[in-house]
Amino acid sequence: MLEGGCIINPLTGTPQGGVISPLLANVFLHEVIDTWFERDIKPRLQGRGALVRYADDMAIVFEHETDAKRVKEALGKRLQKYGLTMHPEKTRIVAFQRPEKDDDHDDHNNSGASLASFEMLGFEHRWAQSRNGYWVVMLFTAPRRLQAAIQRITGWCRTNRHLPVKEQWRMLVQKVRGHYGYYGVQGNSRATNIFNRLVYRVWRYWLNRRSQRARMTWKKMRRLSERYPLPWPTTTWCARLA
Repeated sequence: MLEGGCIINPLTGTPQGGVISPLLANVFLHEVIDTWFERDIKPRLQGRGALVRYADDMAIVFEHETDAKRVKEALGKRLQKYGLTMHPEKTRIVAFQRPEKDDDHDDHNNSGASLASFEMLGFEHRWAQSRNGYWVVMLFTAPRRLQAAIQRITGWCRTNRHLPVKEQWRMLVQKVRGHYGYYGVQGNSRATNIFNRLVYRVWRYWLNRRSQRARMTWKKMRRLSERYPLPWPTTTWCARLA
């Protein structure tokens, strides 16, 4: 593999962030985790259980806390058998049951801030109320993923700030659409709207740094955005966890 401009031939592992990593993880962990869970674990559970996994990220949902504790211990031994370990900081048991119907429907609960949550695949999963007042599991952009996305936009704008504005706009359109394509799920409009505003803010900042004479005021930026508009967030539908 190519890393830091040098070609190396590792005997074990896969490159961090490499396109081959998720594929090999799925092949390897299918037997280590998926088959094992269906064959050996589910028949022994006291209640219902379900496994959701993508590459080496996974969440296991249990009806009973006792099952969760037993499987967590068994999973550690299973992974150790194949030379793997669980991440000590990311692996935890979360009480994620549906809030009671008579819970206070104040803004604190509506935001989900007072309820348990967990992160997976760039999303923060939280209980929140739908427009009809029902409690549903909603997906929100994880704060650190939003920060990382803006940092990538910042790095690109800094490096390419001297390109013609039209070329910058074309590339930013692709980057913004890619972000919306992943994070533009129902209920996550607030985070995608924040991302849209921050991209404009970052773009304006680095247009101002093109030279000492550059003066990209917000009035000029609004005119530029009318000529070169970035896509607005779009929403896709996803299956809610009930």
